[in-house]
Amino acid sequence: MGAYLQPRGLDEALRLLAQGPLTVAAGCTDLFPATERQRLAGDVLDISGVSALRGISRDDSGWRIGAATRWSDVIAADLPPGFEMLKAAAREVGSVQIQNAGTVGGNLCNASPAADGVPPLLALDASVELVSAAGARVLPLQAFLCGPRHTQRRPDELLSAVLVPEAAGISAFRKLGARRYLVISIVMVAARLVLQDGRIERAAIAVGSCSPVARRLGALEARLTGMTPDDLNGLEPGFLDGQLDPIADVRGTADYRLGAAEHILRRCLRDLMEGAR
Repeated sequence: MGAYLQPRGLDEALRLLAQGPLTVAAGCTDLFPATERQRLAGDVLDISGVSALRGISRDDSGWRIGAATRWSDVIAADLPPGFEMLKAAAREVGSVQIQNAGTVGGNLCNASPAADGVPPLLALDASVELVSAAGARVLPLQAFLCGPRHTQRRPDELLSAVLVPEAAGISAFRKLGARRYLVISIVMVAARLVLQDGRIERAAIAVGSCSPVARRLGALEARLTGMTPDDLNGLEPGFLDGQLDPIADVRGTADYRLGAAEHILRRCLRDLMEGAR
């Protein structure tokens, strides 16, 4: 490993990043397992001490989650019901030790198709804030994620925050794995519903581990609008055909993933609507 840099402020971190390629480190719960050697290669920028990158706040424009916010911070935060799916996903991020170290921003920058935090943040209409010494820009989360392990972050940028414009409605997160805990997901579903008089006024649905990146299901959201709990029985087998692109691997076939996503999503929607009665 080369130089190990520990900036204490965001300006210092961006200045160092502008000087040349650096490996950005925070919780390191993804970084170290992905390293195929005993040491990290090259110079490392450790941003874990930059307090400006940690914490959850709210203003007139919505919610701001600092990129270095730990998953245990999300679990402990006082958040509205629309965020319940994100809190549920946070409880699924490895063990308690991993939740105490792993960060929201790291989960997004790692860009795994099975990243627990992505589906609920997609269903919250989240964007990411990217900053460099030259300025800042904001991208929708779906646009930020380009594919497995690939994002729109430039080498001179840090992901500084996740921005959520609103958190209306109620929400839930469901995950299927080969065992109950400490598992890479086979399917993940995040659903947020705004209900009016027992009907779905607005839906936000995202599915993970069934495409190269987690995906919002806009066509399904439009179809769900106006439905009651009884109407959910009309969702025929194959209602997700063409909306996902699952792969086959050691954890499950493509057909199994697609069928499981339909089953879990149907159950998730029914649980939300019945619980709101």
